[in-house]
Amino acid sequence: MNGFILAPAALGDLEDIWDYYTIELQNPEAADRIRDELFAAFRKLVKTPGLGHFRSDLAKEPPRFWRVRSFLVIYRSEKRPIETVRILLGARDLQVIIRDGQ
Repeated sequence: MNGFILAPAALGDLEDIWDYYTIELQNPEAADRIRDELFAAFRKLVKTPGLGHFRSDLAKEPPRFWRVRSFLVIYRSEKRPIETVRILLGARDLQVIIRDGQ
């Protein structure tokens, strides 16, 4: 067992990121590198679940945020296995996305 799970929204985010780099930017090698870096981050979070910071302004039970490149891995460190909730571009309006469940 790898010690982490990806919520359905996080799986969709991962697919969207990979598709963007592969299709829009026509760079499947970059897509694979980013995917690998994200999975390395998931494994790191399992070993050190307190990494990152809280954003209590975004949720009643605040998740933690960990940066990988320009992406934020949003995860719940209190769950076992650790749950990655979303993987979002840091420049996006996180309050709107999380509040509206986009």
